[in-house]
Amino acid sequence: MRLSRMSGVAAFALSMLLALTMSLTSARPAEAGQTAIRGADPSVLRVGGTYISVQSTGAAINVRQASSTGGLASAPARQVWSDTGNLGEIWAPEIVRDGGRYYVYFSAGRGAAHRMYVISSASPDTGYTAATKLALPDDKWAIDGTMFTFNGQRWFVWSGWAGTTNVEQNLYIARMSSPTTPAGARYIISQPRESWERVVGNPFINEGPEAIKDPNGQLHITYSANGSWSDQYCIAELRLRAGGDPTYVWDWYKSNGCLFGSNRATMMSGWDPTLNVNGPGHHTFVLLDGDIATSPPAGPTFPLMFHAVAKGTPYSWENRYWYTGSFCWWGNTTYSRANVPGPNTDTGFSLKFFE
Repeated sequence: MRLSRMSGVAAFALSMLLALTMSLTSARPAEAGQTAIRGADPSVLRVGGTYISVQSTGAAINVRQASSTGGLASAPARQVWSDTGNLGEIWAPEIVRDGGRYYVYFSAGRGAAHRMYVISSASPDTGYTAATKLALPDDKWAIDGTMFTFNGQRWFVWSGWAGTTNVEQNLYIARMSSPTTPAGARYIISQPRESWERVVGNPFINEGPEAIKDPNGQLHITYSANGSWSDQYCIAELRLRAGGDPTYVWDWYKSNGCLFGSNRATMMSGWDPTLNVNGPGHHTFVLLDGDIATSPPAGPTFPLMFHAVAKGTPYSWENRYWYTGSFCWWGNTTYSRANVPGPNTDTGFSLKFFE
């Protein structure tokens, strides 16, 4: 029925409903859903109006550039580095911008030999240096590393082993004196010890760390838990207490469950499982210049990319695709813990993720 043939009250009500519908529609991510990029571990940043991604092909690293996250799938993939030195399996490259220069960190090796490497260039898709091994403290197995700056200090965070055997994957952090030079010791900040992150293991894992700063200026590190070979794979987070020391494990408070996952039993109370995908994990916050301080204020959403497997599809590494989505800050959220030093609870911002 057209508005011109309705009563004034009915027409006004319908117009309000239409306005609300249009508002809700415009608030949704403009490009949510599965892309045509098959694979895992997306890493994307925005420079001006250009979105730049890096991806491993197994023995090389490709860069794509597009005017939107959704457009990356149809953008040409330009190879910027190849494993001419036979380093081994090339995993999870992460692109970072520091001082106007691009740095791509990636893990290379075979089995227990995996270590972190870095290449850099003044241009996002050409002119990269040869790979240099990062001299991470203790020189143990390391993957999924990335650099960020917090409170004027560069930091490197990664997933690694405590020793030389594959017992569990922990999250470690170390200071950096430059984008290519670690400084000082490594510090453990998370171990997969909660029941909801030990549903699938052998080993149990914390991996895929991503740093971001909330509207109050506090540091968060999100990460993936449970085995990536299972639909129990999910995203959780660590929140550094206000004024806390990033190198002190008990200044970090862990979410009480998955914040982005496909199984209700492991979700944090108040967070819902995904509707369209299984096992969302190893995501990237799509931030301006990759700067963790450019995350959205409370309320608005920002773009996100993650890998997952479509529901109704057998869960396997081969069936993983890159997905576009969004995230926002969720305030006044309490994380609790017991039998550890420091206060048992910490209240602050958490994160909501949207497919």
